[in-house]
Amino acid sequence: MAATETLRVVENHARTYRRIWRGSIISTFLNPILYLAAMGVGLGVLVDEGAGRQSLGGFDYLTYLAPGLLAASAMQTGAGDAAWPVLAGIKWRRTYEAVLATPVAVRDLITGHLLWVTLRLLMMTTIFSFVMVMFGATGVAEAIRAIIPAIVTGLAFGASVTAFSATTTDHTGLTNLFRFGIVPMFLFSGTFFPISQLPGWTQPIAYVTPLWHGVELTRGWALGIDPTFSAAFHFGYLGLWIVVGSLLAVRQLRKRMII
Repeated sequence: MAATETLRVVENHARTYRRIWRGSIISTFLNPILYLAAMGVGLGVLVDEGAGRQSLGGFDYLTYLAPGLLAASAMQTGAGDAAWPVLAGIKWRRTYEAVLATPVAVRDLITGHLLWVTLRLLMMTTIFSFVMVMFGATGVAEAIRAIIPAIVTGLAFGASVTAFSATTTDHTGLTNLFRFGIVPMFLFSGTFFPISQLPGWTQPIAYVTPLWHGVELTRGWALGIDPTFSAAFHFGYLGLWIVVGSLLAVRQLRKRMII
């Protein structure tokens, strides 16, 4: 059955991860601590001493920043797990050829891969939310609520970057994707400051990025504030990226691997 083959793919990822989880856990704990300490606490002191609270809805900078960083970190995890590991499976390690020689079909392979990305996102967002509570940025209930929209944000990038990785032929394409796509979104999609502070002509660009929708949702659920659009619209937009990205990933991988 397809569900069984999908779970076999997840099992394979889990067995591989079992060898490297210690290093991953350390970085997963360390990154939010460094970000929140440097930006939320360090820079936040300067922002709060100025007129920052007025433009942040009355919140101190640490509280405003933490949910945005949670969504942005989910984006980085989802995109990272869907970039070089996918290209390695296709070209360098060629494990996808071995997998597809079994009863596992391309759709099973992609579904299992994205299910594993979802599990990785659950682990990462849970740890990040714990760190948010440690820093006093949010309460426990608020941090838990923020996990769901953050996972959806990461999965939107996981699905779309998987589709892109299935089309690229070398690491240059992935490097350019992160350099000109992921990093600019991280900086200019509302993670660190409201996009209303951007020049007027750049704001519509931020609106179409999936990270902005994820930041709006995650921050809204964590802080109990209404996002710019309805939650259903934000979830629908991110869901569209997940569905289209998944379908394109299956199509592109089938074209590339099945002759």
